[in-house]
Amino acid sequence: MTLKRFPNAANVSAEILGEPLKFPNGRVAPNRLMKASMSERLSTYAPEDPKKHGLPTEKILNAYEKWGNGQFGMVITGNVMVHPTNLEAAGNAIIFQEGDSSERRSLFTQWAQKTKQDGALAIMQISHAGRQTSVTVNPTPWGASDIELKTDPPGSRYGKPIGLTTDQVKTEVIDRFVYAAKYAYECGFDGVQLHGAFGYMLTQFTSPTTNKRTDKYGGSLENRNRVIMEIYDEIKKEIPVSSGFLVGIKTNSKEYQDEGTTVEDAKAFCEAYEKKGFDFVELTGGTAEKFKFEHERESTKIREAFFVEFADVIRPVFKNTVVYLTGGFRTVGAMVDAVQRNTTQGIGLGRPVTAEPDLPKKILSGSVPSAVQDAFNPNNIIYQIMASVSQIEEMGRNSLEKSGGNVMDQISDFSDEQVVAGFEEKLAKMFGGNAKKTVEVEA
Repeated sequence: MTLKRFPNAANVSAEILGEPLKFPNGRVAPNRLMKASMSERLSTYAPEDPKKHGLPTEKILNAYEKWGNGQFGMVITGNVMVHPTNLEAAGNAIIFQEGDSSERRSLFTQWAQKTKQDGALAIMQISHAGRQTSVTVNPTPWGASDIELKTDPPGSRYGKPIGLTTDQVKTEVIDRFVYAAKYAYECGFDGVQLHGAFGYMLTQFTSPTTNKRTDKYGGSLENRNRVIMEIYDEIKKEIPVSSGFLVGIKTNSKEYQDEGTTVEDAKAFCEAYEKKGFDFVELTGGTAEKFKFEHERESTKIREAFFVEFADVIRPVFKNTVVYLTGGFRTVGAMVDAVQRNTTQGIGLGRPVTAEPDLPKKILSGSVPSAVQDAFNPNNIIYQIMASVSQIEEMGRNSLEKSGGNVMDQISDFSDEQVVAGFEEKLAKMFGGNAKKTVEVEA
């Protein structure tokens, strides 16, 4: 297989990307490269049987075994949901007290072990979909308020949310995040990342478009951020400081919609995360209503990262908290430039590492200057995401042993125009031109 890579990549030393990152609690990531969260949707779906609902499968373990041999500094899982009926999609892994079992603990323990095989920190992303729950999963999910997610036609993808009472914010959100974090710790993960981006529940509190509350969780920036702060404090009460367990957050740098979180709001939130003591923050952007995995301005393309201009504004608030920037990085030169400019300390990689699970190893050895360039129309982000989803499934088909030690085993080469044409033809037959309606926001 001859993979086509992004062209015109400068011949730049990747040495700075191989430097370790030290977190405020003393833990160290062996390098600056992070596998960002992407939704696998490969877990069991059995809502009628809590003990069998949301269990990680052999496919997930196989995929993370391959990323676990890719020489990442940090690997973040896809959405692990904290509520059994508020899911990003059927097939999410779930941690919830009602479904606890020795089988579930064993599977999550294996997940952590396979992720850490070559020294990466294994971080579980914990998430609550809230109003962004698929209507096929739950037509009446929880929400920070009862503001329905706009779809065409209305109600076709998401149900009408029920606004949480003040007491329910604790029982249906805070307590569930804390339980999942402790569970992750007990199963051998090195930390958790709270999913506070892309329109999921925590974002529904921080964003004025979805938070119309009049209690202590609504109104001011401080109030809208309160639920995140309370989750952090409760996690710290449950997990010994001496363990070095990391607590980070994925947060929007901007929402790109009327009344949405602005970059000034994001900066204020991040100042609070720095003061509170979060170990790391991953900056990203967009929501399900305003998809934003593309460049807003021509001037940002040369620096590759989609949210680089906003990161430049937010970065100065961080003195101790480690900053990762995710979205758009494709060449070693752009990654090195972002670190040298101090726009970010760590580089998050998503879609490039479904095409190539060992991309960090290749970058750090100096054997490649850039990621694989797919042959999709660059404006068709939906097909690109669906291609990555299919590659994750392909990664999961065999263990590394059965793959003969080849982390690239069975992964489709979407840099090949003929492969892309065949894939698009299959999607057209499956969805009749409505592929976009089958895709949720990818973490």
